[in-house]
Amino acid sequence: MRASSVSLDERDRAILRLLQADGRLTNLELAQRINLSPSACLRRVKLLEESGLIARYVMLLDEKLAGVAGTAFVLVTLDQQGRGALDAFEAAIHGQPEVTECCLLAGTADYMVRVAYADAADFERIHTEILTQLPGVTRVQTTLALRTVKKTTALPV
Repeated sequence: MRASSVSLDERDRAILRLLQADGRLTNLELAQRINLSPSACLRRVKLLEESGLIARYVMLLDEKLAGVAGTAFVLVTLDQQGRGALDAFEAAIHGQPEVTECCLLAGTADYMVRVAYADAADFERIHTEILTQLPGVTRVQTTLALRTVKKTTALPV
């Protein structure tokens, strides 16, 4: 079953909201919060996982405590937009741990890349040794975030 074919009732939505807020909830805690038996709750969670709607479970780190409090948004333009050029760039970007997100764009630039960095010297290293060296890159334009006003991984369900 694919996520696009999943029909959700209010209990499924409650499960998703609670797990997005705290992925470490035990099945018992989750069942109590949505007023279901543990077995019925576990069955619903398993169906949501099997459908692909619950893609995976992760841990979120505090950027400052992890030493990478800086965020830069980098617009990347490639020399070509053919499938081969896009594939080469995308394969290379996956190997860069400093890149926390990469989106193919419609517009002037080809990609928007979110980069996590420690300080100005670290960003200069990332810019010079990584971003500008990726396959097909002809231009990068960077905007530095001064402060994060809102950041969430939770989707509205």
